[in-house]
Amino acid sequence: MNPVNTVKPAQDARTRAAAPSAAPERNFASKSVPRHLARGAIGFGLIIGSIALVPVAGPATLLAAPLALIAFRGCPTCWMVGLVQTISRGRLERQCADGVCTLTKAHPAAKPTADVNAPAPPR
Repeated sequence: MNPVNTVKPAQDARTRAAAPSAAPERNFASKSVPRHLARGAIGFGLIIGSIALVPVAGPATLLAAPLALIAFRGCPTCWMVGLVQTISRGRLERQCADGVCTLTKAHPAAKPTADVNAPAPPR
């Protein structure tokens, strides 16, 4: 039996409209850049060390490589994404409208003004 998508275009459009527009965010960031770099040094050190020590101590040293996944919170790519997230935290803002998301510079904190009846800036 060959599975076929039987959803009609009109139904598909309604389904997409009812679905949430923003995908769930993955947060791989650390609390600070030095902490994130330390996690990276540990992760890369474990990978490099486990491979470099194979001629000296045998293949059992490769068992240290999976520990790097804990330091990376996934894979080295996850660590790199987390580094970018850690560096850009508070500097970039994601805005989604009509299913299209863009990154813009975050607005600095609004300074208090004498006019308390002024409308707040849109987010």
